Amino acid sequence: MSEKDYLRKKNKFLPKIHAWVKDHGGETIIPFSCAFEQKLVDMPEDEAAKYCAENQTASLIPKIIKTGFAAIHLIYFFTAGHDEVKCWQIRRQSKAPQAAGAIHTDFERGFICAEVMKFEDLKELGSESAVKAAGKYRQEGKTYVVQDGDIIFFKFNVSGGGKK
Repeated sequence: MSEKDYLRKKNKFLPKIHAWVKDHGGETIIPFSCAFEQKLVDMPEDEAAKYCAENQTASLIPKIIKTGFAAIHLIYFFTAGHDEVKCWQIRRQSKAPQAAGAIHTDFERGFICAEVMKFEDLKELGSESAVKAAGKYRQEGKTYVVQDGDIIFFKFNVSGGGKK
């Protein structure tokens, strides 16, 4: 929709679209403006925040991503090293070995355990060591169902020996 329609939260086609969607399964509709989203991307962060506050709105990209992930039954988890943090996508209800396999098949094949902490705990406590000290860093086995937003360190061992 146009930026103008988005900002005034009105569009002549939306009621018809809502009615059609309701009659055909009733999935979520998220009206948004590509022009508005692009304007926010092109602005410095502080200007974008001010513009959103003045117009009493916000970017809908996070909502679109979360809704899309939920609709196709995906979640994400993080891995972190000394110089990199990476986000991985997996199917909801995936167990730890399958999540490890999203990184590399050897990780799944040689899975030993997953060391897991919640992003919310890391954010609240401020560091991995604080999460450990609070007893919220744990080891999980092959039956652990990965939760949305988990931060995971996988332990695995794949021996190089073949048949003799």
